[in-house]
Amino acid sequence: MEGQSTYGWRAKLGLIVPTTNTVNEAEWNLAAPEGVSIHSARMVLHTDLESSAGKAALQEDLTAALNSLAPAGLDAIAYGCTAGSLVTPREALADFMTGVCGLPCVTTGAAIVDALISLNVTSISVATPYDKRLNDHEAEFLEGQGIAVRSIEGLGYGANGPHEYALMHKVPKDEIMDLARRVDDPGAEGLLISCTDLPTFGIIEELEQTLDKPVVTSSQATLWAALAAAGLEPKLPGLGRLLA
Repeated sequence: MEGQSTYGWRAKLGLIVPTTNTVNEAEWNLAAPEGVSIHSARMVLHTDLESSAGKAALQEDLTAALNSLAPAGLDAIAYGCTAGSLVTPREALADFMTGVCGLPCVTTGAAIVDALISLNVTSISVATPYDKRLNDHEAEFLEGQGIAVRSIEGLGYGANGPHEYALMHKVPKDEIMDLARRVDDPGAEGLLISCTDLPTFGIIEELEQTLDKPVVTSSQATLWAALAAAGLEPKLPGLGRLLA
């Protein structure tokens, strides 16, 4: 083990985020345990995950981002984007990434499902910043992974074009909490707050206490999965039952 004066002496995590995302890196840097450093790359947001051209474009941009990060001596790399990683089977995109860089890799889409499974949650309510098209796509993905979506509601970003995605980081945390409380179905076993560009660190435990159920968020689940991929299982305060 390297000396504690060295950044990342426990683990160095790579993080790939969309070009407009300003939340994921900030939240990870705030929450990272001592001895864990975060190293980022950026790429355009991909939401066409169905067509051959869409898949090829995603893989091309991911390859470039991975090749920019891998030489940094990282222990694991995460693709921190919810909408861009809702791929079935959920391991497929992370397996592709590992094939490119030879490192353990995780994606937000897979991390969300794995986090819910680890908490024994099989039915959820979902709060998102998205419009109906993306909400429908996410609900279909989650249902395909065996997670029942009892309710889902978004703030409508993207309805007037992808340029609106650059505004999601500005949503106040009290508005996110209002949305979460509004969408919560009493019969759901858990709540998911989707999107790595939606600020959620600092409200997770309060929502868990209010709703009396686990709360999983995109940035939180991806951090949990990335730490595990790097061989760490730290307990992080303030990030809910998943990281308690």
